[in-house]
Amino acid sequence: MTTSTTASTARSVARPVLVGAFWLVVWWLAALAVGQRLLLPSPAEVGARFVELAVTPGFWETVVFSLVRILAGFVLGTVLGTVTAVAAARWRAVDALLSPLVGAVRATPVVSFIILVLIWVDSSRLAVVVSALMVLPVTYAAVLEGVRQRDPAMLEVAAVFDVPLLRRLPAVDVPAVLPFFAAACQVGIGLAWKSGVAAEVIGLPGGSIGERLYDAKVLLESADLFVWTAVVVALSLGVEKVVAALLRRVPSAHAASRPAEAVPR
Repeated sequence: MTTSTTASTARSVARPVLVGAFWLVVWWLAALAVGQRLLLPSPAEVGARFVELAVTPGFWETVVFSLVRILAGFVLGTVLGTVTAVAAARWRAVDALLSPLVGAVRATPVVSFIILVLIWVDSSRLAVVVSALMVLPVTYAAVLEGVRQRDPAMLEVAAVFDVPLLRRLPAVDVPAVLPFFAAACQVGIGLAWKSGVAAEVIGLPGGSIGERLYDAKVLLESADLFVWTAVVVALSLGVEKVVAALLRRVPSAHAASRPAEAVPR
């Protein structure tokens, strides 16, 4: 059993390493074929530039600046999407009023929102608002579907025995909605980073990743462009992993507090 577990762990670690190595080789060969660092710098050049930037205080200040604002936008959009979805599931009038608005937000190009929001708010808060607007419709649709997919039999039992809301939530509502909510978070994090950085590139708030990307384009610093793009990807994936880990703890947390009395016999 121990040998089998060790082999399985080794394979799980080796696989992403080998995949990463494969694509680094492809990148290196492509850079050799192009032969112009301005168009495609090599992995070694990008890695060396990352080391140069990482030892400067300004690099981490920039990372924190964008991370805080985009995370704030993600949280704001997730909370608003969840609250409005619950309200829409509870009252048909709210659903009728919100559905076209959410559909319009989903269909409107991100650039249009960025330009419109830039008229109303300061550029330092632009990423927060735009990220929230992009996350909201995804969360709204997912949570609303999750609420509608609750087990009717369990809801009927809870109603018959007059189960209090605080007991019904962990026993019936949370297990039904959580998979939809988790999927929405996974998609929403990527949307928040894409839209938030795009907002920074257009609004150019001082000390943001978007400003660094814009400067790299203007100054034709391709290595910097690759470094900051890689930073955005790494932050997005890292936040996604953290949120997924936190959500995985929710069922176990509720399981401990969901004894047989959650639904009276």
